[in-house]
Amino acid sequence: MSGRGLFGRIDWLSIFLYAFLVLIGWINIYSTTLSDPNTSIFDFSTLYGKQLFFIGLAFAGIIFVLFIETNFFERFASIFYIVSILLLLGLFVFGKTIAGATSWYDLGFFNLQPSELAKVTTALALAKYLSDIQTDIKNRKHQLYALIIILLPALLILPQPDPGSSLIYFSLFFVLFREGFPLYYLGILLITVALFATTLMFGTVWVAIGLGILTLLIFIFKRKSTKIPILPLIITFTISILFSLSVGFVYENVFEQRHRDRFALWLSLEKDEQKLEEIRKTIGYNTYQSEKAIESGGFFGKGFLEGTRTKGDFVPEQHTDYIFSSVGEEWGFMGTVTVILLFSFFFLRLIYIAERQKSDFSRMFGYGVISILLIHYFINIGMVIGLLPTIGVPLPFFSYGGSGLIFFTMLLFIFLKLDSNRLKDGI
Repeated sequence: MSGRGLFGRIDWLSIFLYAFLVLIGWINIYSTTLSDPNTSIFDFSTLYGKQLFFIGLAFAGIIFVLFIETNFFERFASIFYIVSILLLLGLFVFGKTIAGATSWYDLGFFNLQPSELAKVTTALALAKYLSDIQTDIKNRKHQLYALIIILLPALLILPQPDPGSSLIYFSLFFVLFREGFPLYYLGILLITVALFATTLMFGTVWVAIGLGILTLLIFIFKRKSTKIPILPLIITFTISILFSLSVGFVYENVFEQRHRDRFALWLSLEKDEQKLEEIRKTIGYNTYQSEKAIESGGFFGKGFLEGTRTKGDFVPEQHTDYIFSSVGEEWGFMGTVTVILLFSFFFLRLIYIAERQKSDFSRMFGYGVISILLIHYFINIGMVIGLLPTIGVPLPFFSYGGSGLIFFTMLLFIFLKLDSNRLKDGI
């Protein structure tokens, strides 16, 4: 076993699934952006030509990752993380604004989005820190440091404003829970989300009344059986009210109007029917057209390059956030099911690989990779079919974009490189 070379130890099934997803993604980018059938696929002035160039860069990155020493990633994880934080800070001075978000560096031939790099480095830094402290995750100090590693890039990305990318970092909480993080933190996270939504829907006064009644009921009916002290109940109630009071400020000052419109549509916040209809025609237009495109594909689809809604540019940003709708229109129900099954097999394979790791660092980083890719997949598909609000999250390996494809690829192949090292010494 120890004599096997790198190409004998690498997980080829994961590579095959990755390559297949990238290929299908490029085919759909080609279909959604083709304007002149006589244009070469290597014309880098076209979007599909640029994506082909990005695929080439991603493959070059694969070669770099696979032939570098495995312990390089663990040894320099903290330095990579610091560099990505500095790049995020630099956006406030040198960043380029695209579609209302100052999230890119203009490198001339390429726009670099450091939030994509930070996903890789944050997963590495978190795995490094958790593996260093071993099983001491229940120590409050270590919990705080782990939370800071996750939240720092998220907080720097939020005011760009890019709440969609910021949200992705919270997926790394699944790594913490996998490694023994107390589950009550998950409860706090869910309660925070619920408080935010209910405050937007009903206002702080009704939230305070509801919380007051709930606190009183807990105190009356549970005090004798569980001996709940009153002081923690009062503190929890107070913190909840203060958070609810802050929701309005965050909603009005952190989120832009386009984000507020999406919340208004998703949570039915707007009571004025005329304004609500205007929001549906603007913010809700993408989702509506996406749903219609998927619906029009039927069971087998209209065929490659035959999507009338795709060719008519009915779905804005169809080559990026809404790429899945082109699958539904041109390849139909069978095409969408095939893509969903490919992603499902891909994630199950990565979970299997993560569980077989002998190194704590490799296992933790593997679950970081899975968490980031899975939340991207879940949010994007939910957004395209109308279950979730539009927040600008691309579909991994599928959507157009250089930074996304390159750094998603780095995430995956760093993990596969770590896995290959598991067999290097016959373990």
